[in-house]
Amino acid sequence: MSLDPNFSYEDRYGVRPRNRWVIPAVICAVTGISWLIWAGLHHANPPIRSSMISFSPISDREISLRYSVQRSDKNVTVICTLIARDIEKNIVGQIDEEFGPGLASFQKTTAIAARTKAVFADVAGCRAK
Repeated sequence: MSLDPNFSYEDRYGVRPRNRWVIPAVICAVTGISWLIWAGLHHANPPIRSSMISFSPISDREISLRYSVQRSDKNVTVICTLIARDIEKNIVGQIDEEFGPGLASFQKTTAIAARTKAVFADVAGCRAK
């Protein structure tokens, strides 16, 4: 039994259509994964970090906050925004505290004046000046 020289499987079973979406999908996947890796690595180590250590009420109109600041460049001036909140989570006191060049990592205790009784204090954030 011999095959006809003009026989073609494409004629018999049909031509499989080309998947035109494969190349754009691969390009999008490579771009997306690259961006995801970059974003994760970039934001995993910010230049300025802050964290609350503790807080304690001093009086009805004042609360004490102890917090730490770490900066990657000790020559950068840092401004930290500290807030005091009441029982309903409203901001009742806020101050900006500035730190000039100096230590790369340090702790600070600050009193925050409040309009009403403050029950919670936190570091809203720190930024370079």
